[in-house]
Amino acid sequence: MTSSAPSVSIVRPLDEESVYDARRSGALRDEGRAFTVIDLFAGAGGLTLGFSEEYGHTFRPVWGNDWDAAAAASYSANFGIPCLAGDIVSLLTDSNTEIPQADVVIGGPPCQGFSLLNKQRNGDKRRELWRPFLEVVSRARSRAFLMENVPQLLGSHEHRLIRREAESLGFRLASAKLLAADYGVPQTRMRAFILGVRDIDPKVVFPPKKTHIEHLEESGLFGGYVDDPAPWQTVRDAIQDLPVPVGVEIRCDQKGPLDLHFGRNPTAKSRARYRAIPEEGMNRFDLQRNAPDITPQCWIRKKTGGTDLFGRLWWNRPAFTIRTEFFKPEKGRYLHPEQHRPITHREAARFQTFPDSFEFCGTKVEIARQIGNAVPPLLAARIADSVYAALV
Repeated sequence: MTSSAPSVSIVRPLDEESVYDARRSGALRDEGRAFTVIDLFAGAGGLTLGFSEEYGHTFRPVWGNDWDAAAAASYSANFGIPCLAGDIVSLLTDSNTEIPQADVVIGGPPCQGFSLLNKQRNGDKRRELWRPFLEVVSRARSRAFLMENVPQLLGSHEHRLIRREAESLGFRLASAKLLAADYGVPQTRMRAFILGVRDIDPKVVFPPKKTHIEHLEESGLFGGYVDDPAPWQTVRDAIQDLPVPVGVEIRCDQKGPLDLHFGRNPTAKSRARYRAIPEEGMNRFDLQRNAPDITPQCWIRKKTGGTDLFGRLWWNRPAFTIRTEFFKPEKGRYLHPEQHRPITHREAARFQTFPDSFEFCGTKVEIARQIGNAVPPLLAARIADSVYAALV
């Protein structure tokens, strides 16, 4: 998953771009400096994967937790350490729970309380799961933490509370909204990140410079990019090599990528709807124009919004945000660019930059939830460059 780069010698102090170059060349592994990491609300481990040797880093996971047993099983299967399944609040109040010391705590407290789909949940307790996150940071005596969430977190009342509590623990903070496509992920996913560091002002290393740009000819016109940015990765880059999917179940007799490259069994009406919008980029409004007789009445009555519902992806653009129900085209722009079907689990995992060798545990729905909830590992690796630079 790493790309070649010129040999880079390690010098200090480091900036995140130097770490980026050193990681791609293998110099970070050669140096042998390792840091320990705890992953909370870990899911299958997208963040941990980006911090791992798979992407050229030397962070070593020592503890993990997620409420979802299937996600915890995936984490353990891939990283070789126990990932405790269960509620973090209950675990922290259990006297038998031992939090190991770790250099860094990473994780994404559940974000439904901030979601645009949950505007009425001002008192949602899920907004407050940053509190046990920071308790683990304190108990692990960590030098840094990385918190991930939806963009709506930044600037919120909760953001101010997080800053106040983290500063009382001795941390200085930097925060940013990052677009995954700007870091090589073939997906226009926007997420918020808060980096806290004890020893330095993290603003000197975060946010990391962008490695990819939408229009390559404009790479010299804007700041905030590495010296030689690459073009955005596209749907074509991610999935063009995959064959037509087979079957409708997990293919346990196959290794990746074919194990998760299966289809669905849509109704005849759904198939007719797919065929009625054959061109990439089409959506529910095109369906209404082309085939009003098979367009759901709720869509016909809804004149605005939802332009990505029942939409086809474009070959030469990144995918849209992969959510947990990407296999339902009525939930977003999840139709294949030319085949008359929704994207498969493997295609969604590719859009999230999970390697084909990554092992997901659970049912089809459980695996889809793990894929959709994950931080793209390639984005995580770039953020890990900033964390590494801060620690050294």
